[in-house]
Amino acid sequence: MTDSIPPSWERATLEKIALKALEEQRRARQWGALFKLLWFIFAFLILSAWLGWIGRPDKDSLATAGTRHTALIDLEGIIAPDGKASADKIIKALNRAFKDAGTQGVVLRINSPGGSPVQAGYINDEIRRLRAKYPGTPLYAVVQDLCASGGYYIAVAADRIYVDKASIVGSIGAIMGSFGFVGAMEKLGIERRAYTAGDNKDFLDPFAPENPAQREHAKQMLGEIHQQFIRIVRQGRGARLKETPETFSGLVWTGEKSVDMGLADGLGGLDYVAREVIKAEKVVDFSPKENYFEQLSERFGVRAGEVLGRAFAESIARSTLGVR
Repeated sequence: MTDSIPPSWERATLEKIALKALEEQRRARQWGALFKLLWFIFAFLILSAWLGWIGRPDKDSLATAGTRHTALIDLEGIIAPDGKASADKIIKALNRAFKDAGTQGVVLRINSPGGSPVQAGYINDEIRRLRAKYPGTPLYAVVQDLCASGGYYIAVAADRIYVDKASIVGSIGAIMGSFGFVGAMEKLGIERRAYTAGDNKDFLDPFAPENPAQREHAKQMLGEIHQQFIRIVRQGRGARLKETPETFSGLVWTGEKSVDMGLADGLGGLDYVAREVIKAEKVVDFSPKENYFEQLSERFGVRAGEVLGRAFAESIARSTLGVR
């Protein structure tokens, strides 16, 4: 008579296989739940950033509406259209600060080596417009480590400029830099081939010998920009400015020396100006801050551009090789 019950070792093996299958199913469900949760969090963050719930500038001003405070705007780094010190970002922050009902005064805290004269000009113009529109709300520039060139171009639009004794201030000038590779190309046996329509279309081409007429034209443009800078400084500083032959030479000075020269008005930082000058110790930060969604989009866009560019280059290389 045949026993219908499997031997003990077979039964144990079947139990192990069944338990293993159940364990795999459980793990698959856990991973599935985890991925769903991560996708939900990712979607929620994107939606929140798009709606402005996160990643927007600090809105302490909303919580302090109607209360007296000093509005702070940081201007850091190179002044450029695609940087955090761009005219678009700084101007939006300035308007929010001036429009806030509790703002007793605005501090533009500058730490910049300069940058685009166009971007600096936009900010300078907007500061003067807002000062005229809100005559009861003063704006003070507070210099940290550096306020040079375009940074100072912006600072002179303020009611007053405060510096630290060791700050670096000035560099009232204009510069255009390039390199010449003609000699290196000749040594390497490289020939430059450029086809233009227009006698000066290759203006300041670093791979071509320097053209004296183009050099003089560049100097003339720089001279015009320099004179614009000088007019802005004189307009902003007025009788406070103590001009010397070196004032507009492009030199920089310490904060302490800049006060003696009339380039700045006094020594002091953010806390000092808020407490002693504006008389509103509470500081609310209106500085522009990048939206997380914008950061993500920018990084994704850069990465996608690199991938597409590489793929395009590879396709051209393959087609070129095929022709050969």
